Amino acid sequence: MLRPRHFSACPAALRLALVLAFAALAHAQATLSAAQVAGFVKSAIQQKNDDRKVAEYLHKITLVDKLEARTVEELRGLGAGPRTVAALRELMEASANLSAAAPPAPKPPPAVLTPPEPEDQKKILAEITENALNYSESLPNYICTQVTQRNVDSSGTGNHWQVADRIQEQLTYFDHKESYKVLMVNDKMVSNTDHDRLGGARSSGEFGTTLYEIFDPQTQAEFRWERWATLDAHRMYVFAYHVPQSRSRYSIFHDPSQRKIIAGYHGLIYADRDSKMVMRVTLECEEIPADFPIKDVKIDLWYQVTKIADQEFVLPRRYELTSRDERALVRNEAEFRLYRKFGADATITFDSSDDDAPAKKNEEPAVK
Repeated sequence: MLRPRHFSACPAALRLALVLAFAALAHAQATLSAAQVAGFVKSAIQQKNDDRKVAEYLHKITLVDKLEARTVEELRGLGAGPRTVAALRELMEASANLSAAAPPAPKPPPAVLTPPEPEDQKKILAEITENALNYSESLPNYICTQVTQRNVDSSGTGNHWQVADRIQEQLTYFDHKESYKVLMVNDKMVSNTDHDRLGGARSSGEFGTTLYEIFDPQTQAEFRWERWATLDAHRMYVFAYHVPQSRSRYSIFHDPSQRKIIAGYHGLIYADRDSKMVMRVTLECEEIPADFPIKDVKIDLWYQVTKIADQEFVLPRRYELTSRDERALVRNEAEFRLYRKFGADATITFDSSDDDAPAKKNEEPAVK
């Protein structure tokens, strides 16, 4: 679990720089700009340096431009001591006949990207579609480690999340099909535990099935241009899509009641502008029957370029699955790690973690 870290407002490097600046000023007449003086005084205020010594140093400064009265008042408001303020006012008077510093050059306005023309959008979408439909066929046989943390908020408000469990699985992708082997639950090794018998919320199909079904011509998904976006410093095309329940194959299964439904869905796809490869997919289910125990299902799946045996492939990096039943919210956060080529010499690798021990597992709705 990542823990927040707190940093000092003025780190050691800045303290050292301030000490060196004091030492230099003590033995020489310094020529500084008004902006440099203001920065110097602000640092002294943050470090709570002695007011008398700060004023002594200011007396050794010659300004190259005008120190404005508003700057002095701003520094006084920030906590500059009376001697420091008096020294600043002397500098202000001494520099009264100097020119004010030139204002900083205005930042150029951000580049405005206009949407591609409708005909270009069709061509772009056609390339994205071709890549998505051929995606699974382009992947090699490999294995990786999937680490999933399942969280529950029994209040249903989204304000009281607790870790339910942490599952580590070996995911094998062989002959264009994915299979799971559960290795550890709550950091304890397990055997003969099937992925589909874990209970609670779970998901599969991240390695091409979901992507294929969105772009499958039989699905007849409706696409429209949404916007430009940036992911990992790469420019992305973003298209919204919609698949009604009548053409969907997305299933939701509820373990306790043994009920299964097919839901419609909609979301966004993010495709790299240069490669036309999908790098992110969001999916939100709709048209769920009112009497079905699971009310909402949302998925956010991210891809990244990954090397396997010195070749680069676009592979899942992480996903988040959220769902709601009549009592609770569930959020699964999964990461895919340690991708390697599948073969006879492939070995099982366990992912180490310094996370806190997960809380006792609560009953959750199952989503598949």
